[in-house]
Amino acid sequence: MTSLDHPSISKLAAALREAGMAAAADGIRILDDEVRTAAAAAQALGVEVGAIANSLVFRATYGDEVRPLLALTSGAHRADTATLAALAGADKVGRADPAFVREHTGQAIGGVAPVGHPHRVHTIVDEDLARYAVVWAAAGHPKSVFPTTYADLLTLTGGTAAAVADGEENR
Repeated sequence: MTSLDHPSISKLAAALREAGMAAAADGIRILDDEVRTAAAAAQALGVEVGAIANSLVFRATYGDEVRPLLALTSGAHRADTATLAALAGADKVGRADPAFVREHTGQAIGGVAPVGHPHRVHTIVDEDLARYAVVWAAAGHPKSVFPTTYADLLTLTGGTAAAVADGEENR
């Protein structure tokens, strides 16, 4: 059974409190089922899919170096990897496998939180999330989410605001 005591969830809650976002930490919800997709999270919460902040970890290549890139995207669409590469100044950006995601975030795909990682991850925040008064993000485990705002996501992650969609609907 997943609880607020789960190590990844506890780490996120501590990061939120340290950032002065105790209300977000207190708002962490443990859901009945895993919500590994924006559609599943939206359905479980009773919100629009666009109000879900997908945490997508990519492999960003800079010459011979590969670093993680976190894109917090609206669940209503897909992120364009060419756009992300240009925004990050990377040669290319591609999907990361589960081992890469866990290595750089300490969390499993489907539950990656915006923060609470072993080291700060370069983050791009989808400006489409600004349309929603409340945005829901993963809280370190596929069964956990927390409420926040677009502005707080930018502050919390030190992320860059940008348009990241490729125009395809992801519903």
